[in-house]
Formats: sequence, structure tokens, C-alpha cells
Amino acid sequence: MTITYGESDARLAVTAARAGAAVVRDLYGGRLARHEKTAGDFATEADIAAERAILDVLRTARPDDAVTGEESGATGAEGARRRWLVDPLCGTLNYAVRTMLVGVNVALRVDGEVTAAATADPFTGEVFWTDGSRARLGTEQGGDEKLAPSAASALVDVNLDPPFPNAPGFRMPLLLADPGFTEWFRPRVISSTLAVAWVAAGRRAAYVTDGDLRDSVHFAAGIALCRAAGCTVTGLYGEPVHTGRGGLIAAADPGTHAALLAMVRRQTREAT
Repeated sequence: MTITYGESDARLAVTAARAGAAVVRDLYGGRLARHEKTAGDFATEADIAAERAILDVLRTARPDDAVTGEESGATGAEGARRRWLVDPLCGTLNYAVRTMLVGVNVALRVDGEVTAAATADPFTGEVFWTDGSRARLGTEQGGDEKLAPSAASALVDVNLDPPFPNAPGFRMPLLLADPGFTEWFRPRVISSTLAVAWVAAGRRAAYVTDGDLRDSVHFAAGIALCRAAGCTVTGLYGEPVHTGRGGLIAAADPGTHAALLAMVRRQTREAT
């Protein structure tokens, strides 16, 4: 655990995530201006204000570190050894229509590896965090418990947002029509990477997404949490994360992972 200026990187990630979550919670329900980015994608004033709060915490404690924020982009040296990845409000569309399914993600990448991360839920006060080896859940009341993955719920969260980079070989919506999926699992779609943290916490059996997740401010924290908690985590086709054709299968245990991987591969074979 790296400690700088009296505070560990993991604790700093928690502090920063809580600062962003407080802003998201305080602005919830108000009429917020939208800032269009691309077709179907926008930021609200809450995204921008939450990111500002997070960056204030990080820059005060670690002025020499580089930062990449979803809204403000990259700052600091391009090849910096230490870079913070900040997603101030994951689930913006949920939030904009007053749905309390969002997460605040903060992760630190050192020499290519995420060594500290936190995902905060603004509305429960929970923060899921890791120092790269431990995976823990902290609450506003001061509780701190070990994250324990479990496939018992049989709930699999999927990312159905297009585009689908691996199409026509693989399309996420078709996974839900696989007979094996409907026999063993039940789908859930919360449209926030908060669900990746839920896999580490045993609230989801797995999470599946397509896409290139390298340097992703959205997924870095959740992947780190799942790895530290002992989940089975690979790319969409079973390769190491951030290699090959991309995507993510984060599963509570090897059996759940194997079942989902078989469905992905079956769909790919049928498409060729």
C-alpha cells in the first residue's frame, strides 16, 4: 500500500469518491443543464461539479500525479507513472431521469496496473474500495467489511448500450436469448458500472460487456475491485483483460465464468 503525505492511495481514492458522491447526492432531483457530447451521450452539471470536487481532493494530496477525468480529459505528463482515472457519475442518463442507480469511480494506475480504487454509491453511502490486494466495503457509519463474491443470486448484469464492437460475431442482446442463459441466469441492466462492484460484493453473479476497456475511467475501479475480491475476470473471449478483442466477463466464481464464456463462444461460432 503506497502512502504519501500521510494518507494511503486507497484511502485517498475513498476520500475523493466520497467527495464526488456528496455532490451527486446534493444535486439530485434538480433541473440540471445538459452538455451534449456525442449522439445519445451527455453530461449534466452534476457530472462536471462532481469531477471538480474529486480533482480538488486528488490535486491537493497528490499534486504531481497525472489525472484523466471523463469530463475534463487528461492532464499531467502523457507517460506519467501515476495516473488517476476519474468517472464522476456513471449512469448519467439514470440520474437525469431521477433514477438512483449511479456510481462514482476513482482509480489509480501505477506503471500500467491499478493499485487503488473506489466506487461510491451516492445514495446508500457505501464505498467499495481496494488497495490492490484487499477488497472492502465501507459505510458512512464507519463500518468496513471484506467483499465476498457469490453467484447465489444468479443475477447477471449486462451492458446493452451500443455499439457492439465484436458484431456480427457477438451481440450482447443475443446472449440473453441463449437457452443456457435463461436456464441458469436472470438478466439485470442497471446501466452503471456500479454493477461491477456489486459482483465483487456478491450482489451480482457476473457482469458482461463488449468494448475496448483500456484506460477506461468507467471500468478501471470495478475491474480492480473484482480482481482483489477473487472474482474470475477476463476479456469477452477468455483472454486477459485489455487484450485481444476486448470486452469483459467479471464473474463471482470460475463456474459462472465458464458458463458465460461458453455462451459467448457459441454465439461467435454460430455467426461464422
